Amino acid sequence: MSLNRHLSKGRTLARTAGDHAADMFAPITLIGRGLRRHADWAKGRWQATPKDRRGPTLFLCAAVALGVFLLPHGPLFALVALMASSAWVGRAPKAPPAAPEPDVAEVKLTALYAALTPYLAAPDDLSPLYGNENGFRTAFESWEFDPEGRLTELHLAYPAYFTDTEPGARARIEQVVQGKAGRAREYRFEWDEESNRLRVSALAPLATDICAQRFVTAPGEIVLGFTDEAGSRRMIPVNQAGVSAQQPPVIWRTGPRSAEPHLLALGATGHGTSTLIRSIALQALPFADLVLIDGAGTGEHACLVNRPGVHTVETSLHGTLAALEWAAQETARRLTALNAARHAGATAPEDVTRPLWILLDHPTELSELAHAEGRPDPQDLLETPLRHGRAARVTVVIADDIEARDRITPTLRATTRARVVLGPTTPEEGHAALGAPLDIVPAAHAPAGRGYARIGNSAPVRLQVPATVDPLDDEAPAQLRDAVIALLPHRDTRTEAPAPSVPAAEAVRRGEEQPAAEADRRPAEAGAERPVELGKEHAPVRPRPVW
Repeated sequence: MSLNRHLSKGRTLARTAGDHAADMFAPITLIGRGLRRHADWAKGRWQATPKDRRGPTLFLCAAVALGVFLLPHGPLFALVALMASSAWVGRAPKAPPAAPEPDVAEVKLTALYAALTPYLAAPDDLSPLYGNENGFRTAFESWEFDPEGRLTELHLAYPAYFTDTEPGARARIEQVVQGKAGRAREYRFEWDEESNRLRVSALAPLATDICAQRFVTAPGEIVLGFTDEAGSRRMIPVNQAGVSAQQPPVIWRTGPRSAEPHLLALGATGHGTSTLIRSIALQALPFADLVLIDGAGTGEHACLVNRPGVHTVETSLHGTLAALEWAAQETARRLTALNAARHAGATAPEDVTRPLWILLDHPTELSELAHAEGRPDPQDLLETPLRHGRAARVTVVIADDIEARDRITPTLRATTRARVVLGPTTPEEGHAALGAPLDIVPAAHAPAGRGYARIGNSAPVRLQVPATVDPLDDEAPAQLRDAVIALLPHRDTRTEAPAPSVPAAEAVRRGEEQPAAEADRRPAEAGAERPVELGKEHAPVRPRPVW
């Protein structure tokens, strides 16, 4: 007898034995299934019973069990009843398995395909790519979903007659895709017009836990914020939430060799334009002088008042006009001095080569006030610094509300080739603010300081401004305020010593001077880090006028 016949006969005997065993143990299996269901029912009732009623319930069950045990043949009858009940309950077949959950890709991509069909199908198309019986698989080439079931990447084809060169047509498709994929994230749309292909990629959120600090940059470089790895070819070390990390920055290069010497930042109210001004001011202070105009008059830049290197911080129209007139005259003086030094072959004076920064926060509000009073527009006084600032080492930074873009003068818009837009914006607003269409659809909700930047003719990139809060704002986190205070320069009137003791305070009120030895000894006490006082002393030093 061959080996195959032995194996076949063995399989037949094993199958027959298994069938007989199943028939023999069927009653036991039935009763066991019923007992398991009884146990599950009892466990559920016990868990549903309130804790204050579990004691009496347990006592009642024990009493019933004792009564059954004392009855003649009670345990036998109870066992027979339990077996009969278990056989009756166990006769029901097993619960059918739950229906499998529908495929996330199948559901979401079908909905997206149906939503795109009205925009990408034509009634006279004999072989339509959208709207046929084959479904989305004919148009969608590849796709990816994350573990949470959200679309992360999609490659799709569209018909050749779709007007992919028109911004309006593109915007409709991008809006539909974002609506079906989720408005809580940003998406990058890469249109391949030659091959009629579109690639959609969901972008990871940018880091929002980077606070103000000294960044590793070359002289004249300003870190506007941080972006993703696709938007920058450079990495710098930063302190991120107390841990050292590498992040890709958005660098703005200033100075006489910069092709974009001035910056215009537009944004929605409360989304970080003033924060960006403070961040730029803190980075420029070590190597430049500042003139700051707070057109909104909110006092968010009061921490820079009377600081070394800060000529003035103006909030009134009169002070703004005086400061900008001085800035225009200073620009002309610097140009004259630089030209004279070049003709003479001599080194330019230090007061001419030190950069001067003019920072304006919401200047259009002052422009409206000037028009109402019949006075010169502050924006018109910026024409000389804007046109000749690069040669004179003068940099102008303007931040304003995006709704006030039409009230900004044409000269200012033409000379500010470094652009930033912050906050939620529509594709039309982003195009108008940056001067180029965005290939990224913004999320429905953006954190403060979140936006996009475009330096010169480069493509727009995502931007997250470092958290640079007002240190005088008591509602801001203490850690963020301390980070800004550590970057502020201090005059002699700004002390880093702890608050004075009671006798010292009384001596200050009496106008007496503390002994020099005691004053010299106080900073040398305890090696712990001493807090910084932002308040002025009793007799502050008046800043020198700049005009």
